[in-house]
Order: sequence, then structure tokens, then C-alpha cells
Amino acid sequence: MAALTIRHTTSFTYRRPVAFGTHHVMVRPRDSADQSVLEANLHISPAPSQIQWAKDSFGNHVASVQFRGKAERLRFESIVHVEHVTEDFAELEPGVRDALPLSYTAGERAKLDVFLQSQYADADGALSHWVGHFLAEQRPAGLQDLLIKMTAAIKTGFTYAAREAKGIQTPAQTLALRSGSCRDFAVLMIEALKTLGVAARFVSGYVHVRYDPNERRSAGSTHAWLQAYVPGRGWVDFDPTNGITGNRDLIRVAVVHDPHDAVPLHGTWIGESTDAIGMDVEVSVTPTERQVFAEADNYSHQPMRESALLMTA
Repeated sequence: MAALTIRHTTSFTYRRPVAFGTHHVMVRPRDSADQSVLEANLHISPAPSQIQWAKDSFGNHVASVQFRGKAERLRFESIVHVEHVTEDFAELEPGVRDALPLSYTAGERAKLDVFLQSQYADADGALSHWVGHFLAEQRPAGLQDLLIKMTAAIKTGFTYAAREAKGIQTPAQTLALRSGSCRDFAVLMIEALKTLGVAARFVSGYVHVRYDPNERRSAGSTHAWLQAYVPGRGWVDFDPTNGITGNRDLIRVAVVHDPHDAVPLHGTWIGESTDAIGMDVEVSVTPTERQVFAEADNYSHQPMRESALLMTA
């Protein structure tokens, strides 16, 4: 069991004061059996006129933020302390329903239906060809072996390429390029699993990046991966970008069917297109001593003093 502190700051700057429309914030981690929020604070400057928290249809925490007036700078800072229990899927014994092809019960299929539906047409058969080649080459012994080997196959067979551009590559594009971002790799594996009748969903959150323990430093970033539904075990995390099977170093914020519904922050501003100067994002995920924290839903929207805005890597 580990305690981690996640600091996520996003700042927008403008050439002159502009007005702001509603912004939607999705940065608070989910509470589940393997992770729990000990304390969470959201600081927004300028102070909003209203902030309302709700859960979407998948149980993700979303804040709707409204503003009055104008400003040259808009800043969101989320500071969250979480308790995280690591579960390594590769170390578990295969479940009693591990045989392929996978067969969910009628009750399971009714609840998993949306996560079995493909979002991308395989018009040229590229995805089916890749899945067929994977099965012939890897010969997975069962569902657990399939999930572990497919995670590894994407990790070793594709090149990671960070992309600033919005959007997600189709599985066909990722297969053609043999490269992509974490979002692209997650979508590729999700769609591949669905062709085999395995329910899968998109996950966004944070990854804790470990360094040499002698340096006593660590870092982190926003990240995307997937979960597959394994009979008897439920939703299990798989990170094909880093080759992780299980939840090691992964802190979930949102689980969705459509990746476009898992954007950490989006909103509108009112002004000329030339008013926008830029956006800066800083993220750190660091180990922390477990202590008695304030109530987990203690969210504040008061601006912080400038001296308290330094990020730690």
C-alpha cells in the first residue's frame, strides 16, 4: 500500500482580459477497492462564481465551473492525496472461466454490452489481420495469457510518440504507422479485444514514473490505458504503452466507452482568436507519508498565493 500526492496544474494566458464560459474539470481520482482519495483540493483563479460537482453516467467525478468578469489568466490546480494498493494481474492464478473463446453469462453481457461494441469500422481488415497474426504467433493459452501477451506485443511492437494534436488515431492508422500515443495504444488494444468478444473500456488518469530509488525522486504525467472485464475478477487494468498488467503505478480518474468523454479539462472563452497566448500544464505524482487528511471532498476554489505555486518533480 502506498500514499501518493498528485499535483496537476493547467494555466491559460491571454493578451488582454477575456470572459470565460463554463469549464468542465475531470481530475479527481475514482474511489475503488484498490485506490481511495484521502484528500482532494481544487484551486481556481480567478475565483469562479459557481462550482458544481456531479458524477457522470460512468461514475466519474466532474466539476462544472462558471465565472463572472474577465481576466488575462485562468489557472486550475488540483492537489490530491490517494492511497493505492498494487495488484499485479500476471501473478494471479487464471480464473475458472479462463478458456477461449470467452463466454460471458447473460447477466454479464447485459451490463457489458456497451463495452463490447466496436467504435471503429475495420473497413480494410487491418485490425482483424493483426489480431489473427497475433493469435497465430503468440498462441495464448487462455484469457489471462491473451491479455498479458497482447499488452506486451503492443509495448514491444510499436513506438511511442507523444502527440500534442487533439484526437485519437484509428486502430488502422496506428497499425500502419506502428507508432502512437498512449491514447492510440489503448484504443488499439480495446478494439482488438472486442473482436475477440472481450469487454474493454478506456481509462484516463495518472501514471507514477519511478526513478532510481537512490535519487529519492519520482515524477508522473497524465496517462491513458484500458481495462478489460475478466470473469471472476472484474475490471482489470492493462497499460500497453508501458507493458503494465494490473494497476501498478496507475491512478484512475475516468473510465469511459468513448475516449472523447475523458478530457481532464475543457471549456470556452470569449474574445478574439489573437487574444490567446498559450497553455501550460504541469503534473507531478510523488510518494508521500500517509497521515490523517481532511475529508476527501474538501474542494476549495480560492486562489492560492503565488509563493505556493511551485511544482515539485
